[in-house]
Order: sequence, then structure tokens, then C-alpha cells
Amino acid sequence: QVQLVESGGGLVQTGGSLRLSCAASGRALSNYAMGWFRQAPGKEREFAAAISRRGSSTSYADSVKGRFTISRDNAKNTVYLQMNSLKPEDTAVYYCAATASAVITTNRGQYVYWGQGTQVTVSS
Repeated sequence: QVQLVESGGGLVQTGGSLRLSCAASGRALSNYAMGWFRQAPGKEREFAAAISRRGSSTSYADSVKGRFTISRDNAKNTVYLQMNSLKPEDTAVYYCAATASAVITTNRGQYVYWGQGTQVTVSS
């Protein structure tokens, strides 16, 4: 069992930056590939970024590529999402999730552990 807790969300102006953190407890995070998903009001939860167990591979949605960076520190049992050049359309609740998949995946259904989410609001 893994418990995930996100933090770092907030209100930021267009063009600003935020860094989200996802702290894990229960089991070593190094056992899991990790992902960040987001859900805007009235929309389905969508993939944003993923990182492999040791951080050697990453994947990004086209909508965030070049602006967001996912990273991890397994010694601290924490995953990060650095978000730069934020746009109003990035406004959403952001969730981190863990998958036991051997490779990184964008498939929401393969993630078994989820955090409670953190709100990110980008004002225009």
C-alpha cells in the first residue's frame, strides 16, 4: 500500500511557475513508475507527465511538453512537477499516481495508487 500526498498548488498568473510535490509513504517509491494527471472542471482526468522508476525515462502530454518537467528523488520518496509558462488552460486539480508497471505509461487505468489532488489555478 502506498499513500500519496500532493502539495504546492495555488493561484498564479499567466506565465508564472509552480512546483508540485508528491510525497509517498508506506512503500519505497522506487518500486513504482509515477505519473501526474490533471482534471479540469467538467472534463475527464487526463495524463500530464510520467517518469520511470529510476527517473531515466519521462513522457509528457503534448499540451505540456517543453513547459513542464517531471522528476523524482527516491531517497526522499518524492516526485515533483515543475510547471513553467503556465496558461489559463492549465487550471485543474493535479493528481500524482503510482503504477507497478515495468515501463512508464500514459494509461490512467494502470495507475493503482492516487493522491487527493492539489488545485492549480492560472489567472489570465
